[in-house]
Amino acid sequence: MLELYDQIAAAVANIRSHWDRAPQAGIILGTGLGALVEQIQVEASLEYEEIPHFPQSTATSHRGRLVCGLLDGQPVMAMEGRFHMYEGYPLKQITLPVRVMKAMGADLLVVSNACGGMNPYYQCGDLMVIDDHINLMGDNPLIGINDDRLGPRFPDMCEPYTQDLIQDAMEVAREQNILLHRGVFVAVTGPNLETRAEYRFLRAIGADVVGMSTVPEVIVAVHAGMRVIGFSIITDMCFPDSLQPAVVEEIIANANAAEPHLTALVTGVLKREAARNA
Repeated sequence: MLELYDQIAAAVANIRSHWDRAPQAGIILGTGLGALVEQIQVEASLEYEEIPHFPQSTATSHRGRLVCGLLDGQPVMAMEGRFHMYEGYPLKQITLPVRVMKAMGADLLVVSNACGGMNPYYQCGDLMVIDDHINLMGDNPLIGINDDRLGPRFPDMCEPYTQDLIQDAMEVAREQNILLHRGVFVAVTGPNLETRAEYRFLRAIGADVVGMSTVPEVIVAVHAGMRVIGFSIITDMCFPDSLQPAVVEEIIANANAAEPHLTALVTGVLKREAARNA
């Protein structure tokens, strides 16, 4: 099996044969959030199966393609659907696309997800910018021999989500009258949802929302030296004393309903980042 570095190089070579811009940002779109792709002026579109070493997305509502083009005039690479640990993939393979985005030239990663809300001040359909996270997945994509060409052995995680980007998001939200919380995301493996006791535990350790993704990609982005901003759409409420069975169709519908606000936030942050780098 090829080393990770060689897998990245093979994927990059394939993508560059279709699209050779240097992206300003890589974007990962989670459950029900693929509509943001409609805002991209598409210059290249590749099914994941066309890209060497990319896994195949099997999750509900995940389209499974890489879209390259311009979002509000800025070159971006967007994953329309991501990969999850519960699909059976190792974290190194799940996070390969982040490595590829970095190798293509992206210094910024935008991640989004649908999640369960545990903070009593949150409601279904609300948006949260991720301020910090807790990894309860029982694994880490950096385990194993470190390749110093990709990042340091012991990356610091005191600021996994870039604070000036969080401030940008909060300002964009105020300007556009979008309710945006700021909180802590906890990642678990899934695919089952949590028990009432587990929700109490997760809330007690400081989490505001819970999901089954995002953290592995962010760890790799930090390892690669990328700036990171993450958004969560609260698609179901996880209050132990009034817990109701989750309905996947409702979760996807709630994510779709909030997507226009997510698009406004992402484009607003990218505009500010572009202006900062001009």
